[in-house]
Amino acid sequence: MASGRWNVGLGFLSIAGFVVLGFVLVYLRDLAPGKDEWIATYSTGDHFETRLAHAHGNLFALINIAMGLALPRLAMGDGAKRALAGLTLAGMLMPVGILGEVVLGTPPLFVLLGGAAMFVAVTWAGIEGLRTPVMS
Repeated sequence: MASGRWNVGLGFLSIAGFVVLGFVLVYLRDLAPGKDEWIATYSTGDHFETRLAHAHGNLFALINIAMGLALPRLAMGDGAKRALAGLTLAGMLMPVGILGEVVLGTPPLFVLLGGAAMFVAVTWAGIEGLRTPVMS
């Protein structure tokens, strides 16, 4: 049975990682040499992209936790639940892809794939949630 265990576990670990990124952002803003230049690029370039990754990473991690907790309650077959869990996990490609663009200069392919996967996952879960009878 698809339990959502991976979504919950990796969701919490992703939050931990993106919290660390938040500490890095605070360091760059308040303590790092060249902080004035970093602050001046608040809404552009690497600064903006890194903040996007931080915000979306934490949001998508919370969606993974919610999905992992909801999956056992949805009236779907195990194969469909595994697919939904996998799509939600694949959504994490978006914030990781944003970081890849900033740090490694990778193309935005992972951002697009992750965003599309998360959109499909939450839409599918919403439809299934409406179709599933209330369970205690």
